[in-house]
Amino acid sequence: MVSGGPWTGDDRGHNNETHERWLRLLNRSTGAPDYRDEWFDEQCGGCRFWVALSGELGRDWGACTHAASTFDGRVRFEHDGCVSFTARGDGSFG
Repeated sequence: MVSGGPWTGDDRGHNNETHERWLRLLNRSTGAPDYRDEWFDEQCGGCRFWVALSGELGRDWGACTHAASTFDGRVRFEHDGCVSFTARGDGSFG
């Protein structure tokens, strides 16, 4: 990481480490007993309340902004899901 200026999110090593750490700590396994089958089609990246992060991490990660979700205000992997999923009107993803 380069110090001295504002953080731009462009450090590939840092981003890769963050991605792996967040996958391990924040993402639920599709094999977990509480992971619902419908979440394969209702993933966070397709929810109207998921806002992608800027920079490299925004390719896979965003913040949940759905007040009814238990994940409101938390960073979420685009391929995770929750019971509060609300499809985007335009059908876009990510």
